[in-house]
Amino acid sequence: MSAPPGAVRDSAVTVSGLRKSFRVKDGTVAAVTGLDLTVAAGEIFGLLGPNGAGKTTTLRILTTLLPADGGEAIVAGADVRREPRVVRKRIGYVGQLGGADANATGRENLLLAGRLYGLSATATRQRATELLTVFDLGALADRAVRTYSGGQKRRLEVALGIMHEPRVLFLDEPTTGLDPQNRANLWDQLRQLRATGATIVITTHYLDEADQLCDRVAIVDHGAVIALGTPEELKRRYSGNAITLTPSVPTADLPGLAKELAAMAAGGAGTGAAQGAAVSGGTIRLAVTDTTRAMAAACGLLAARGIEVADVSVARPTLDDVFLNETGKTLRDTGVAA
Repeated sequence: MSAPPGAVRDSAVTVSGLRKSFRVKDGTVAAVTGLDLTVAAGEIFGLLGPNGAGKTTTLRILTTLLPADGGEAIVAGADVRREPRVVRKRIGYVGQLGGADANATGRENLLLAGRLYGLSATATRQRATELLTVFDLGALADRAVRTYSGGQKRRLEVALGIMHEPRVLFLDEPTTGLDPQNRANLWDQLRQLRATGATIVITTHYLDEADQLCDRVAIVDHGAVIALGTPEELKRRYSGNAITLTPSVPTADLPGLAKELAAMAAGGAGTGAAQGAAVSGGTIRLAVTDTTRAMAAACGLLAARGIEVADVSVARPTLDDVFLNETGKTLRDTGVAA
């Protein structure tokens, strides 16, 4: 069995030309359109993108829950299509809805998972006790899961996903619905898992989660990877600064102004200062390489339209700016959380 093109010896996941479409009432919808990526062993790798970008579909294919229409994928050294049983033994998966039995206790959930994975009774008890300690669930071990908070339940679900010490752990939107404190606590647990050598692949809607937690990020849109690298690499590569301008009076012409500013990126106005422009929440957001020239061009354009600027700010680039540069819209425009 040969690995897909671009596979490396120490890769935990290698994907080449992955494709998946779904039949709908009026035809077909392409969810994944030739996706390529490689995840190194021992890293936290994030798939970041808006709803409908293909992130969850990709994860479901890599975890053998959904067959691909085309392409190849090697996960934990096994071919997803040809060796699904081997892949399942080597991975852990925590879906968006979790999988804990709400009427059982946390300990009972872990004991059942261990036995289902084929661990001996003694090894299962030892592993359950270890994970209850690692995830700070010892005091809750013998309470029904239905009494857990959202953060406590999510930690238990991650513990269930690694009960058998998988080579690769897949997490689909692991912190959706959690408050900031519980999100931060779960991040700490995932970093500790990485420190033990685990490979973690997560999908996320949160810009700050991808920025702070992931070693590398693939930004996905329309079923394909549009940018790939460490968060810092992406921010350095795709933009210099971000300028946000807020008109003093809301105007319906902001989309048109954003298009004019985007034309500057292509040299239409001869500035070359702005790389991309988008409208979000009554503001114009620019990703720029030359802050001074872009600021002057943008303010001049607004002044020529008789639009006063109530607020203007300059910030270092974010992953949202990377998405803006690649697609002409921001992740926030698509409903992705900041």
